[in-house]
Amino acid sequence: MNLIRQETFWDREQTIRLVEMPIARATDPESSHHAAAELTASGRRGQQIAQTFAAVKAFPGRTSQELSDKTGICRFVLARRLPEAVTAGAITKGLQRACSVTGKLALTWWPVEPGMKVAA
Repeated sequence: MNLIRQETFWDREQTIRLVEMPIARATDPESSHHAAAELTASGRRGQQIAQTFAAVKAFPGRTSQELSDKTGICRFVLARRLPEAVTAGAITKGLQRACSVTGKLALTWWPVEPGMKVAA
């Protein structure tokens, strides 16, 4: 499994955790597993998570599409990295509301402040 050390891309005040999330499903083709391994090994996965965290920190309470519009980060990259940042304890899911871009019901995302308790 590909691991990313949280300390390499988060503020040091936060708890250091290992992210142990596979980015390819067991049922995915071998090419997906190779791509996942390369994305992690190259450091791009960590960079994407860091960018995702920075976006949520800069624009708290936004939907993934709103974050994409504000930052220029691909919405699909955000959709993949937001759950990993939640697992790492850097952000948390907020309430759902109508997205100002799409008009559809969507989750909001919030940064986890040091010492903040979040539901598992």
